[in-house]
Amino acid sequence: MASGFFLLVLLALSASHALASDPGQLQDFCIADRTSQVFVNGFACKDPKTALVEDFFFSGLHMAGNTSNKQGSAVTAVNVAQIAGLNTLGISLARVDYAPYGQNPPHIHPRATEILTVLEGSLYVGFITSNPENKLFSKVLNKGDVFVFPQGLIHFQFNYGTNKAIAIAALSSKNPGVITIANTVFGSNPSISGDILAKAFQVDKKMVDHIHAQF
Repeated sequence: MASGFFLLVLLALSASHALASDPGQLQDFCIADRTSQVFVNGFACKDPKTALVEDFFFSGLHMAGNTSNKQGSAVTAVNVAQIAGLNTLGISLARVDYAPYGQNPPHIHPRATEILTVLEGSLYVGFITSNPENKLFSKVLNKGDVFVFPQGLIHFQFNYGTNKAIAIAALSSKNPGVITIANTVFGSNPSISGDILAKAFQVDKKMVDHIHAQF
């Protein structure tokens, strides 16, 4: 009887621990203290008494990014690294500039869903579902159009026009992260074995070595 009661107590404690999560903000804000030595999942909070209006401010999205690179695109991020007051709020955004025929190459945001709004030009965009379907959802977007990329799925944007394009992306994390597929696979440090990549992509190892050299 005593052992049965003890088991029930353990189950109750386990359940309460599993369900004990913060449903939302427990204070007005939690400004990121990037100098803190405390290691937490995110950033520790500054004393709110030291808060400044600049902790909630960023200026720069009116400026075009430099698209003179191999991809022909530039991302100007506005996340917790730029606005300390975004800490714990679960949102961020970015401006993306595209040169003619420029692209934001296939990538993943491991911690956020993205909603993209085209401000200027036209973009061909899409995302791919997970295995085994790997279904492509794609569409041409024009000025004022909006498209959603679900969290963790590979997605891309391509400016197929002869004029520049601009978009604003909102993301459901203060620090969404980005994994660019080509950079990650072919530009890792140290490099993934060429034999492994050749087999994975079903190509000759010389092709893999050539791609490796680009990164």
